Amino acid sequence: MSKDLYLDTYVLQQDMRIRMPKQIITNLNIVPGETYFDIYIDPDNNNIILKKTDKKGSDKE
Repeated sequence: MSKDLYLDTYVLQQDMRIRMPKQIITNLNIVPGETYFDIYIDPDNNNIILKKTDKKGSDKE
């Protein structure tokens, strides 16, 4: 069984931004403007996956 937890539905903004539900900030200790995410795609299931990372932008490979 999947551990996915539905939070909300948002439209992709015209400038390609995705709004994050406020529950993410609370539950994952996210700091807007400071927290980085690794972005993955699952083409078999047509999913985008965001994973919080401790790395900073200059630390990325």
